[in-house]
Formats: sequence, C-alpha cells, structure tokens
Amino acid sequence: MNISRYLLIVVFVCSTSLFAQTKEAPSIISKAPFSIGESVTLFSESLQENRTLNIYLPHGYAESKDKKYPVIYLLDGSTDEDFIHIAGLVQFASFPWIKTIPESIIVGIANVDRKRDFTYPTNNAKDKADFPTTGHSETFIHFLEKEVQPFVTSQYRVSEDKTLIGQSLGGLLATEILFEKPHLFNNFIIVSPSLWWDDESLLEKEPKDFSSERKIYIAVGKEGPIMERVAHELYNKLSQINLEHKAIHFKYLEAQDHGDALHLAVYNAFETLFQKEKEE
Repeated sequence: MNISRYLLIVVFVCSTSLFAQTKEAPSIISKAPFSIGESVTLFSESLQENRTLNIYLPHGYAESKDKKYPVIYLLDGSTDEDFIHIAGLVQFASFPWIKTIPESIIVGIANVDRKRDFTYPTNNAKDKADFPTTGHSETFIHFLEKEVQPFVTSQYRVSEDKTLIGQSLGGLLATEILFEKPHLFNNFIIVSPSLWWDDESLLEKEPKDFSSERKIYIAVGKEGPIMERVAHELYNKLSQINLEHKAIHFKYLEAQDHGDALHLAVYNAFETLFQKEKEE
C-alpha cells in the first residue's frame, strides 16, 4: 500500500468517527444556573464596608412555613473557600436516612481581610510584620453579634441553636469568642486553631461565664509540634474547667494536615456533638 492511499484511509476513518460522535451528541434543551442558596450583601456599620453572607437553606425550607431551623455560622464562608463543601456535608448529614444532624441553615461569612478580622492585637514583632492589618477581631465579633445574627434572625426562620465553625485563624477567632462571648453560640467546632498567635496569650486567659450548656469540639491534624500542642492545651484547659461535663471533645486526625483537616473534622464533629439526633 503506497503512502498516499494509507493517508487517505486514515483521514476517512477519522472523519467518519468524528461525524459519528457529532451526530450522536444530544442537543441542549435548556440551560440554567445551578444554585445551592443565596448570596446577600450588606453594609456593615461596624466594619464600614460591604460584607457578603452566603446562605444555604435546607430542601423544603420554602414549603415548611412553620418550621424553624438551627443555624451554622461558617467563618471563611466565601464560595471559593469553605462554603460549598461544608454545605454539602450539612445536606448529606441531614438526609433522613443519615440523620446525623438536624436540617440546618448555613450562614457563610465571606472574607474581606481575614488576617485583620480574625486576630486580636499582638505584641509579637513577627506577627505584626506578617500581618500588617492585624488586630481587629473585637470589631468583627461586634459585627457578628450586632449585625449578622440579628439579620439572620429577622430574615429566616431560625431556632435558638447556633453553631460556629472556624479553622486556623478562624479557629483562633472561634476560641476568642468562646472565651469572651460564649453566649453567642451553643456549639463550637474549632479546627486547627492558630493559638500560637501573640505568643499563645489567649491560652493564658480564663473563659468568661463558661457554661456546661456549650458543646465544644476541637480537632487538629498532623500539623507540627506547635499547632498540635496548642490544640491539646486548649482541650485540656477547657476540660479542667468543666470536669463534670462531657460536652468537650478532642480529635487528633493523624492522617490529615493543615490543608485537609477541616472536612473530616467537621463531619466527625457533627457525629459527636449531634449524636442524639442520630439515635432518635
């Protein structure tokens, strides 16, 4: 077979195959955006800037006119951060055949400057150099308490049950809220908290109005001696304060690191903190 004839056969076979694939492809009947919730932008008087809340509403929320739902507040709640995959976990865990947690609303608080919002003032020179906008967590907590929570309560059918999820610097902020204003949330899921901040000064403080009604879950992966130690110290400190209550839990995720600990930790926290829901 000469080369010209061979090339002709190859071109014919490829053209026939391409034509067959094109012919078999179905035509599009319709196309629409796929949404798992709604995004709301507010002007914050506390922060003097626009802030976005990403909201996940359980399936059937619109039809269940009289039903009230627990709220899960998620730090690092931007769509390109933790909102979408945590919403997926909540949806899965609340399926009737899974029933790890009750159907819940998620409020993802999108970031503008997490280094500014999640940290309190530091005396450590390296912290200041690495985080030049640092030290405004008190203002952000005020935003959560006086603006975000009242807005959610006024706009959605919510119960009194409120959970806070924070990882890394978000875990530092969640710990600060637990110590300073524990009444803002019933449940705290604190993952890989950056308690090294300001030479670990937060661990030297005593929580205010610590209540056995708070449920607390702390987790850390294989993240180095400092991160692992401070997470353990937080658990030990809270356990000593609340010796008679079993609402404080700790999990060491030895197969996870700082990058992938959150997903597994949150699901394990759901199983641990809401185990009564599954047993019913």
